[in-house]
Amino acid sequence: MKSKDILARYSRQIFIEKIGLEGQKKIRSSKVLVIGAGGLGSPIIQYLTAAGVGTLGIADFDEVELHNLNRQIIHNENTVGISKVRSAEAFVNKLNHQVEFIGIDIKIDGSNAEEILSQYDIIVDGSDNFTTRYLINDTCVKLGKPLVYGSILGFSGQTAVFNYQRSKSLRDLFPEPPFDEDLPDCDSLGVLGALPGIVGSMMALQVLKIITGLPVQPDQLTLIDTLEWRFQTIDF
Repeated sequence: MKSKDILARYSRQIFIEKIGLEGQKKIRSSKVLVIGAGGLGSPIIQYLTAAGVGTLGIADFDEVELHNLNRQIIHNENTVGISKVRSAEAFVNKLNHQVEFIGIDIKIDGSNAEEILSQYDIIVDGSDNFTTRYLINDTCVKLGKPLVYGSILGFSGQTAVFNYQRSKSLRDLFPEPPFDEDLPDCDSLGVLGALPGIVGSMMALQVLKIITGLPVQPDQLTLIDTLEWRFQTIDF
């Protein structure tokens, strides 16, 4: 891509003094893996694609369902019934054909996590269960990969950056996962559609800050309560 074309497309990022053309080149050369193309994954995928991330891997093994559409806004009525990875690919290609899309239409588990994650610079966890979250965290620790984490439920969300420049990981915050079956989730308690847009956008911003070398706050959990409109940070 020619410099004049980069400037024309990404000028509003490049005009930021702390990013500039060199920062945009870093974004262009980065490889990011987003695990989950659902509520959190949708805004993450949107904004990383729009920002011009060079290689974007998307891992999800579900199909688009009608009830997804209140919050999973990269999908639409025409993609109900097809895989979320294929739906995400169509969205990415339509928004920014210069982004290299890598679809991973399988479940990430202990047999493949290390091989898949090792191919990317930054891992973004938009999964919806603790088994996957801890597997991703432990694999990132083993591989030395920074992990941008988020979760949502109802009106509440949380986000953090783990394992960045030798910072702490999910297990330093919560040493052991709870039993998934004992916990409420979006399927049972629901989620207001705009909430994942807020949390996912925050996660995408953290990814872009890591790529461009801007300061992030590791060892810190951000709690988002959109019902009472309260934002709190907890150091750990």
